[in-house]
Amino acid sequence: MGSWKTQATYVAARLGIADLLADAPQGAPELAAATGAHAPALHRLLRALATIELVREREDRSFELTSTGDLLRQGTPDSLRSWVLHWGGTSWPVWGHLLHSVTTGESARSVVSGTAGFDHLAGDSEAADTFHRAMVELTRLVVEEFVQAVDWSGTRKIVDVGGGYGELLVAALTACPGSIGVLFDAADAVERARLHMRAAGCEHRCQFLAGDFFAWVPRGADTYLLKSVLHDWDDERAAAILASCRRAIPPQGRLLVVERIVPPRLGSSAEDQALACMDLHMLVQLGARERTEAELRALLSGAGFRATSVRPLRSTLAVVEAVPEEDGAG
Repeated sequence: MGSWKTQATYVAARLGIADLLADAPQGAPELAAATGAHAPALHRLLRALATIELVREREDRSFELTSTGDLLRQGTPDSLRSWVLHWGGTSWPVWGHLLHSVTTGESARSVVSGTAGFDHLAGDSEAADTFHRAMVELTRLVVEEFVQAVDWSGTRKIVDVGGGYGELLVAALTACPGSIGVLFDAADAVERARLHMRAAGCEHRCQFLAGDFFAWVPRGADTYLLKSVLHDWDDERAAAILASCRRAIPPQGRLLVVERIVPPRLGSSAEDQALACMDLHMLVQLGARERTEAELRALLSGAGFRATSVRPLRSTLAVVEAVPEEDGAG
């Protein structure tokens, strides 16, 4: 029955409860007036949120925000509101068809919307923006460790493949003041990425290109980034992305792959549960998967890369650095 927490948190994020409580406690009647909700029902939601420590109920029956609830505020540096909206919104109906995915090995997205992959975002600009903002929020959790884990000396040009709004590229460009970047993704993401990178002060150092990474990737950079891209696709499609990168990368270039690493055997820790959750999420949403280190190395090798190091980050992620094999296609 744990899914009730997802929907309670989603509704709180959708109504903007955290932003309304940011400055001072309020009661359900005031919050209902501000959100258009039914006051008695909203009070019941707030009580439920108090049990999972997103808000705290005071003696006067008003509610105040907790430090955890503060993560649902919009536009704050550590906000996770878009991730909550993505998980509890467009992803929610698909999870209800997990049985379909387990019995077929395929995404259940087509059962819900008749679309595959990320095609459902093409006709829904709000959902697309929420998704890309959610990816920014998750990337922000690991950028500091990512930058520290990589040797940036000699880096001059960085291509972020499937980079969304460019949060990882911003971090890389900040770590390399003399470098330039290329943000490469689908057209809808690239258009909004320019605004995101302008706000970060990096627009003038970046080129924005729209395209299909199954077919091609911009050539000639010394460093290529692939964060949380391969896990969105099955082995055949992931191999096609890596093949595009291999055709683009020069002999002395490198590829930095940031992905979750699944251990050979999962235990019952919170970290292992999070990995299992995301692996099933990839299955039901996209017909894709999280991978073990051996599986990632095999994918890279098949595309003409040699993995030279694997450095763990937080949130079960790791950065895998790979270089072109000498006898690979150039």
